[in-house]
Amino acid sequence: MAAVLKGSVPFNYPPASLAWLVWGLGAALYLIAFYQRVAPAVLVQELTSEFSLSGAALGNLSAFYFYGYVAMQIPTGLIADRWGPRKLLTAGAALTAVGTLVFALAPTTYVANAGRLAIGAAAGVAFVAMLKLASHWMPSRQFALSSGVALFVGVMGATLAGAPLRMLVDAMGWRNAMVVSAALTAAVAVAIWLIARDDPAERGYDSYFPHDTGRRGGGSMWADLRDVLGYRNTVLLFVIPGAFSGIVLMFAGLWGVPFLTTHYGFSTAEAASLCSVLLISWSVASIAYGPISHRMGGRKAPYVAGLLATTVLWALIVWVPGWSRPVLVALLVALGVAGAAFILNFAFAKESVPARLAGSVSGIANMGVMVGGMVMQPLVGWVLDRHWTGALTPGGARLYDLDAYRSAFSLLFVWGAIALVALLLTRETHCRQAA
Repeated sequence: MAAVLKGSVPFNYPPASLAWLVWGLGAALYLIAFYQRVAPAVLVQELTSEFSLSGAALGNLSAFYFYGYVAMQIPTGLIADRWGPRKLLTAGAALTAVGTLVFALAPTTYVANAGRLAIGAAAGVAFVAMLKLASHWMPSRQFALSSGVALFVGVMGATLAGAPLRMLVDAMGWRNAMVVSAALTAAVAVAIWLIARDDPAERGYDSYFPHDTGRRGGGSMWADLRDVLGYRNTVLLFVIPGAFSGIVLMFAGLWGVPFLTTHYGFSTAEAASLCSVLLISWSVASIAYGPISHRMGGRKAPYVAGLLATTVLWALIVWVPGWSRPVLVALLVALGVAGAAFILNFAFAKESVPARLAGSVSGIANMGVMVGGMVMQPLVGWVLDRHWTGALTPGGARLYDLDAYRSAFSLLFVWGAIALVALLLTRETHCRQAA
């Protein structure tokens, strides 16, 4: 039991083990969300053959996840601020299981798209609800840390969607593998409902959340949305993170595997593992950015440094051909480390508005992250189709040459330039919560 004294009044805060358990149940759904986000990367051959997909259609099928996910971010933030995360997480996990089952049994592309849309919308509650739990169950100084650990947990889900999923698909087929995924997700929904609580007070402990933060629940959700959008950083921090996530989610989530198999001679399993390496370095490095920015006393400097490094490393991967395998691995690891600076977006956004709007601004910030994958996966596929020469793989999937990938991947440099301007226009919070 974590009892502390503040002045002469003892506070009975929840033990760290219980706090991290409650938070971890939300993280379990986020792990599943990341798993579902990148699973199509290792199902390219199966989905292309099963549904006779072009590059643009495949990108669109994968991106239907992001359409649902992004659409849910603002509603999720507003609802989390008012109704609490427990109900959101339970419903999200249950509906994710249903969407996964629909996708697994889909007879047509339209039904598969609907399943992916449902998965994205349902799993889209996980990250914002998890941040909301952190603001109640953990001290404020751990918020940036919990955001980084959340990404690490999520990327563990993406890692499961790499080589392990590939082996499962090889053993039982992609449809049966998705049915198993649906069953496990349903079990997570039950666990969240039985164990998680919105606030430590429901378990007899004091809360870390600053409840005395002004109006709460007296106005409409639209009023809260208007309030949060009235802060300049909110809009800017929506625009910025896609310059990071657009690269990682596009490459590791879909187009990295065919690029690496076609132009570097990797097997599908090897390419999926290398994409997992990118995601792992991205997640591990994200844990460090919060403490680093706290020591520096600001968010902007490490954020700018990460954006510039990400742009340079992406240029080396896209425009310099023929890297040896060890050098290519090193470049992708470095890209993940640099790109992990995006995690500062969440602490930066939370500190830019009053605490009562934390869920709403987190939803908007997370929407900005997901827009990167939502836009870039189908857009890259469209550009690849425009440069397709008519070549096919033995399995019947379209085969794109190096010039096609360069043209498609170069789209990210435009977003990087816009993000840099937006980042320079943000107001520094100096790691302190707005009044």
